[in-house]
Amino acid sequence: MTSTLDILDRLIGYDTVSARSNLALIDYVQDYLSSRGFKLERVTDPTGEKAGLFASIGPAGSGIMLSAHTDVVPVDGQEWTRPPFALTREGDSLFGRGTTDMKGFLAAMLNAADQAAKAPLKEPLKLAISYDEEVGCLGIAHMIDRLAPTIGLPRACIVGEPTGMQVAIGHKGKQSLRVKCRGQSGHSALAPRFVNALHLGADVVIAMRTLQDWLASQGARDTAYDVPYSTVHVGRMTAGTALNIVPDQAELLMEFRHLAEDDPADLRARIEADLARIASDYGGGARIDVEEIAAYPGLSTDRGAAFVTEMQAITGFNKTTKVAFGTEAGFFDGLGIDTVVCGPGSMEGQGHKPNEYITLDQLQACDSMLTRVVEGLCR
Repeated sequence: MTSTLDILDRLIGYDTVSARSNLALIDYVQDYLSSRGFKLERVTDPTGEKAGLFASIGPAGSGIMLSAHTDVVPVDGQEWTRPPFALTREGDSLFGRGTTDMKGFLAAMLNAADQAAKAPLKEPLKLAISYDEEVGCLGIAHMIDRLAPTIGLPRACIVGEPTGMQVAIGHKGKQSLRVKCRGQSGHSALAPRFVNALHLGADVVIAMRTLQDWLASQGARDTAYDVPYSTVHVGRMTAGTALNIVPDQAELLMEFRHLAEDDPADLRARIEADLARIASDYGGGARIDVEEIAAYPGLSTDRGAAFVTEMQAITGFNKTTKVAFGTEAGFFDGLGIDTVVCGPGSMEGQGHKPNEYITLDQLQACDSMLTRVVEGLCR
């Protein structure tokens, strides 16, 4: 594991919180892969401040792809007792922001790339390394159209988000929305004469709670998930400037996470119909607009797919699972690539938390899995 630990130490040292550039890390990874003979395609974001990579080594063909993102969530407001951007080893635990989500897998992935560069590959090993996953999978959405014309589509893909090394075949899709309510301002002494945008917002919250109740009682269900139905969540509402002024604007941030069986277009249409009804109830002085902030597709891989069986044999887990959190896997699945999520660590136990860590045994299990993947490409 020495190589993986050395790489992880280097990766954790890059502060790649989503709000910041990841170019220094990408430069390091690009040099690492280039020196080992990988074919590389660098995809820069529209600002020029971030980039992702597609990489391939071996003969022409489909092969298997490994996928990881480079960005991490912020540490602001969290009580860390170890430096977040330096790898700290204490016993069998390795501390640092991103150790679990998901630079631990990226380190093992680069170690596997080194092995592949020395191996007699009969199929190619392909890599996808993205940015801005933590803010709605924005990076891979920008990159995905470049996959087929550059390194070609793989036959299968492993997205290394933390699953405790179990083979996950599903997660919900997500849309995050900004809802803007517009009313009329006026003196609070005459409040009933004006349309209070905050009241509009409150009615939106009530409508979303009603929709959530319907989804829980009558919507599609998948008992493989802890919450077995699609969900609607309002996370923030802001409005008003002073107590004695009727607010003419209110803004809500909300999301819905949908099962594969629930069409996101239908859910979006239902939400927009609710918003239109609420606005019309207030007459001509009210308006509600909605805009999409970000979205990513869900993952629903057939449990009987050949690659799922292959991954069960490689990992030693006979069962499959589905995860509550979103990943980039749905983008690959949408291209017809058999895709699973499988990586070291626990999102529930360590992801996004202060003193984030990963255990050595999880990293070792990941190294072993990826070594077997590379060996399989040589047969």
